[in-house]
Amino acid sequence: MDWIAATLVSAFMLGCYDLSAKHAVRDNAVLPVLFFANVCSATVWAGLHAWPLLAPDTLSPALHVASLTFFQHTQLLLKSTIVAGSWICSYFAVKHLPLSLAAPVRATGPMWTLLGAMLVLGERPSWLEGLGITITLASFVGMSLAGRREGIHFHRNKWIGFLLGGTLLGAVSGLYDKFLLGRMGFNAATAQCWFSIYLAALFLPLAIGWKLRWWSRHEFQWRWSILTVSLFLLVADFLYFDTLRNPAALVSLVSSLRRGSTLVAFAGGLFFFHEKNGLAKLPAVVGVLIGIVLTIAG
Repeated sequence: MDWIAATLVSAFMLGCYDLSAKHAVRDNAVLPVLFFANVCSATVWAGLHAWPLLAPDTLSPALHVASLTFFQHTQLLLKSTIVAGSWICSYFAVKHLPLSLAAPVRATGPMWTLLGAMLVLGERPSWLEGLGITITLASFVGMSLAGRREGIHFHRNKWIGFLLGGTLLGAVSGLYDKFLLGRMGFNAATAQCWFSIYLAALFLPLAIGWKLRWWSRHEFQWRWSILTVSLFLLVADFLYFDTLRNPAALVSLVSSLRRGSTLVAFAGGLFFFHEKNGLAKLPAVVGVLIGIVLTIAG
């Protein structure tokens, strides 16, 4: 598949993943949802990993999981740990916030990456990057004003803080992805296989703690959307990881096109979950997308 088409399909699947995640955690316990969704993903990849042992030479090379050294396993375990932190923050936030607000905020990862590079590495943005940051921050103000109509005040709502924390960790994960697949030579299947298995292992003690009531928690209800969370993310991530390995793929364009998932999640939040103030939020959503595109293009 052409890498641009693959990126667009990945973006659509990522938007569907956001919608499934919202359905799965709405009025539901978050930690069991995370655990079972990742068990589904890990089971798929464990089966693919074992396939060559049962039926040699019948598995597509694109799905082949390579053997790894101990150090390479630690690299993927670190990736899983970063993502686990990001997802815990993001899923709790998505449970308590409208998806039409949460999805645009989560799409701003590239801006936070650039701001981090400015603060930590002393980098200076180009005029396009500066314009992108300005537009994105202005759009944040617009989303804040729209959120007030629903009783959500950005400066004192703890779930907004959770969402920003998850977004920042997601930005770190994105940089690490490029390092692993672009420089360290991991193929998409290997990275996704062990990343999924380690995620399920990391969420296991949290799920046990939930089950044993180590803390006050909500009740859990099994929903079909837990399976679709796993399936949509498997497809979206595989296409994304495989695209990052393509020498012809422009990282800035891949990152920009992936942000199209925000439009899918935004529209789905209004249509499926009947969220309010869609027209009031739309200019801010479009502003975020424009700002992120300019940030990446710069």
